Amino acid sequence: MEKQRIYIVDTTLRDGSHAVSHSFSPEQVSVIAGGLDKVGVSIIECAHGDGITGSTINYGFSKYEEMDLLNAASKVIKNAKQCILLIPGIATIEDMEEAYKNGARVVRVATHCTEADVGIQHIQAAKKMGMMAVGFLMMVHMASPEKLLEQAKIFQEAGADYINLADSSGYLLPDDVAQRIKVLAEGLDIPVGFHAHNNLGLAIANSIAAVEAGATYIDATCRGLGAGAGNTQLEVLAAVFDRMGYDTGLDLYGVMDVAEDIVEPIMQRPQVIKTAPLILGYAGVYSSFLLHTYKAAEKFNLSPRDILIELGKRRMVGGQEDMIVDVAYQLSLKDK
Repeated sequence: MEKQRIYIVDTTLRDGSHAVSHSFSPEQVSVIAGGLDKVGVSIIECAHGDGITGSTINYGFSKYEEMDLLNAASKVIKNAKQCILLIPGIATIEDMEEAYKNGARVVRVATHCTEADVGIQHIQAAKKMGMMAVGFLMMVHMASPEKLLEQAKIFQEAGADYINLADSSGYLLPDDVAQRIKVLAEGLDIPVGFHAHNNLGLAIANSIAAVEAGATYIDATCRGLGAGAGNTQLEVLAAVFDRMGYDTGLDLYGVMDVAEDIVEPIMQRPQVIKTAPLILGYAGVYSSFLLHTYKAAEKFNLSPRDILIELGKRRMVGGQEDMIVDVAYQLSLKDK
């Protein structure tokens, strides 16, 4: 019996950028991207943690010019497809064109899970350029499976090659993931993918649930490097999928070596589930809010946990990072 093919999208150089304060250098990008390409990763995503041109005061400045990073990756990627994340409102079609000139051949257009319509023109422009285009719905715990299907169809009609659901808060349980993926897999004419965060320690389990429900593209990062408590750990996922009989195209030992010998030495801290990342998953808060919350907590002498719980109550979403300080300030007044 032929093994089912699962395509692995590595986001170490994008989501992992959050965990190193957007400090990847062109040299580091080159060695990581080159290593991932050699071990069989299908798509390698490289960008600021909040997508191309995310280097701003709101999201955190990159240490190096982003197009230089993309160019460094393009020189060593021989087999995989080089990818960028683009959030409408942060980046433009012109930015995508510039990324294309520097090697990007896949764009994942990321919107809030109920706002796919703001990405239509970006999907259409990408297809005209000859790029693979992906509709990337974020914070999918905030919408029902039926609502997500409605939004996914907007991307599908615009020309998307597949739809990716992102559990941006690491909030979903395996059954929640399975329900959402199943509805999309049955209701769309294009493939479905899944992006997990490990804030509740469920990234591997949720990725398994996604595949069993019909997903064929799965995101992961070396050592789980990413926002919050990180993402699905690539080398663990490779071993688990191999045990389960899926064909990922990955060299298992090679993936382990890239994670241990190349990525781990440049990590600023181990990617573990501490209290604040745990609260991200528990309260359903956008994972990239974590470092902003730490800074606000220190400024106003508050517990990060209290800020995150309040952010969860207010159902704040990506793009509202500037409001974290306001929330912390308001909480500090209550303590006086």
